[in-house]
Amino acid sequence: MSKLVIVESPAKAKTIKKYLGRGYEVVASMGHVIDLPKSQLGVDIENNFTPKYIQIKGKAPLVKELKAAAKKSDKIFLATDPDREGEAISWHLANMLGLSLSDKNRVTFNEITKSGVKSGMAAPRTVDMDLVNAQQARRILDRIVGYKLSPFLWKKVRRGLSAGRVQSAAVGIIVDRENEIRAFKPQEYWDITAELLKDGTKKPFSAKFYGTAAGKKVNLKTKADTDKILKALQGAAYTVSEVKKGTRKRTPAPPFITSTLQQEASRRLGFQASRTMRAAQQLYEGVEIKGTGAVGLITYMRTDSLRISDEAHAGARAFITEHYDAAYLPKTSRSYQKKKGAQDAHEAIRPTNVDYTPAAVKDSLSTDQYKLYKLIWERFVASEMSDAVLDTVSASVTAGDYLFKASGYSVRFDGFTVLYDSADKQEKGTALPPLEKGDALQLHRLSGDQHFTEPPARYTEASLIKTLEENGIGRPSTYAPTIATILDRGYVVREQKSLKPTQSGEVVTELLREFFSDIVDVKFTAKMEEDLDKIEEGGTDWVGTLSAFYGPFKEELEHAEKAMEGQDRKIPDEETDIVCEKCGRKMVIKTGRFGKFLACPGYPECKNTKKIVVETPGVCPKCGGKILEKKSKAGRKYFGCENNPKCDFMTWDTPTADKCPQCGSTLFKKAGRAGKTYCAKDGCGFVKGE
Repeated sequence: MSKLVIVESPAKAKTIKKYLGRGYEVVASMGHVIDLPKSQLGVDIENNFTPKYIQIKGKAPLVKELKAAAKKSDKIFLATDPDREGEAISWHLANMLGLSLSDKNRVTFNEITKSGVKSGMAAPRTVDMDLVNAQQARRILDRIVGYKLSPFLWKKVRRGLSAGRVQSAAVGIIVDRENEIRAFKPQEYWDITAELLKDGTKKPFSAKFYGTAAGKKVNLKTKADTDKILKALQGAAYTVSEVKKGTRKRTPAPPFITSTLQQEASRRLGFQASRTMRAAQQLYEGVEIKGTGAVGLITYMRTDSLRISDEAHAGARAFITEHYDAAYLPKTSRSYQKKKGAQDAHEAIRPTNVDYTPAAVKDSLSTDQYKLYKLIWERFVASEMSDAVLDTVSASVTAGDYLFKASGYSVRFDGFTVLYDSADKQEKGTALPPLEKGDALQLHRLSGDQHFTEPPARYTEASLIKTLEENGIGRPSTYAPTIATILDRGYVVREQKSLKPTQSGEVVTELLREFFSDIVDVKFTAKMEEDLDKIEEGGTDWVGTLSAFYGPFKEELEHAEKAMEGQDRKIPDEETDIVCEKCGRKMVIKTGRFGKFLACPGYPECKNTKKIVVETPGVCPKCGGKILEKKSKAGRKYFGCENNPKCDFMTWDTPTADKCPQCGSTLFKKAGRAGKTYCAKDGCGFVKGE
């Protein structure tokens, strides 16, 4: 018998074919084959929100091939990804190929391994229409919001703008944070630090001023307050008045889910969410391992479940037993609490086989694949290891009428941290010298320092994803594309790792809040996600959910059209320090069909425009010209000489203001935490720190 298995990608098809062997043909649909049309709404709102699906442009030859392959096959299995989107693709394929929805022809693979594929093929089921309807409801909901609101924004603000149920809520969160930063008023405060020495030791330890010797907390708000206490402490004797010792356990972080993987890859590797998901998709679908062939190295990467299979627990425990001392293995396997609202269809993200260590597969992986796999592998294995045990100590030190406090810890047993530690470096404490009540201490240095409270930090991709997840906005599959969308639309820009709203982002958010408050309301958006989950679970009707949303939304749109009749909202131009050489005005940044450019605000009297040129520190190591910041067609930043094309110097590495101590040329810094700083001048070879 000839059996046809349809998956989504060629890489996945190749890996699965290896495990199924003869008698099976495995082909790829290359994602969706049908979708809503791009040129129109494509939803019959008056007829129960019926979607008008069409074949995606350019897919005709592929569809022809799929139909021909299906015709030659005795049995067809639909093996698209195990989520809402994958279920919808299987449903579309079933309709396109004339398959019965009562047939058990749908198979799913949590991992693309021999056991994962075999177990998936052994449990075929019918297409889950609750999953399909949840996907349809989300797609139609987002289409209605986008196609109804975008023309309103074009008319009232500027062409090319768009709105979206999740994207607008995300922009709203970023705008709110920016407003908090603007409204923030720093408060002055001071602290006093005593650096103290115990007899017989050479390294001082720090104790922080707390308050009175009686234990009353004193907050230092001014220099006068601080100077008064510093004066009173002159000549004071420092004595240990109390010592508390204890132990503290640190438990490992759970295995990754989609959101925590994106956050940790951002924090540790500097990966943007889209880069993380691209590498994770490749690791899931299968990579060529030398001597083995195509192997899926991780489980499905779009999940919010912390569940781990018994087989995976056993594999991790066996690995720890073989490679570590017995103390590193807890008596029983760990289980992690399911978070509220999590979908439990898939396991957490883990290696499919812990024996494929990062070192063993490194030579077969790209740099991004290796870095991400190492992160996933170490996090999972560490999650199965013993707690770390810390010896803690806190000491109270009396000086005259005042009290200082010091605390620290030392590691008694490193436990899981021998492999993976999720704590930031700044969270790691320092050890205090052995202290006993009554010990006399010598003052090494006493200092009073001024500080100011800091405004809340702007969101990064990692912290935004965490906030979206905590508020129930979007799902694992939507975080990365949501961030990509708000950046592409120009509502948000990156400043290093931070996300800052643009003026268009702020104007659009303000307008949406005025007339369509639900669209940017965090709680409303989260409620819609819950409704979509209920559809998936078969607990509510998808058409009814759309009707409940559309009625009020339609009224809001009609009200906004009337209220804004004859009005519009201007996006303020961003003024620069660049002076127009024709009329002397300060030029402004405008956005056109081909991106941002400089324009004279005196238009139409003065029509001067020019490209935006971003100069960097340093000079070209080839010809001495200025180095300009540029962008590739893919949007990636690089640096090139102003004299291009006469001078062909270009680099991805960032020019610095530092000069080479050997030849005086500009030094460049490679990306990443461990990125070296080096001289790019031919024949020099200087590398900082070497």
